[in-house]
Amino acid sequence: MQFDHAGIATTEADSLVFLFEDLLGAEVAHEEIFDGMKVVFLDLGNGYLELLEPEFGGGTIADYLEANGPGIHHLAFATDDIEAALERARDRGVDLIDEEPREGAWGHDVAFLHPKSTGGVLVEFVEH
Repeated sequence: MQFDHAGIATTEADSLVFLFEDLLGAEVAHEEIFDGMKVVFLDLGNGYLELLEPEFGGGTIADYLEANGPGIHHLAFATDDIEAALERARDRGVDLIDEEPREGAWGHDVAFLHPKSTGGVLVEFVEH
């Protein structure tokens, strides 16, 4: 398993794209509207920044922003076998948000671990 991306909740994805392009030399690798939000992946060479902006006023990211403000929403780790990664988490007593993988941005299979089991960090497993 290796680092894949950090998800950042924001109300200003376009501004952050320009900032991180200039500041970090990052390039937009992928952009889509997914699950009621604008999702932009910026390629850092050794992982991505995933910018998450609510599109239609509601949804998970809008709720997160209302409760916490902008900032890091989750950390994602790539795996070649998401089912095995979930089973390993279960075996270690980690509470899962997703018992089974589901489709995420870019069409990848994803599953989230509950932050109460991971030191307050929302962890995502992603299988490309």
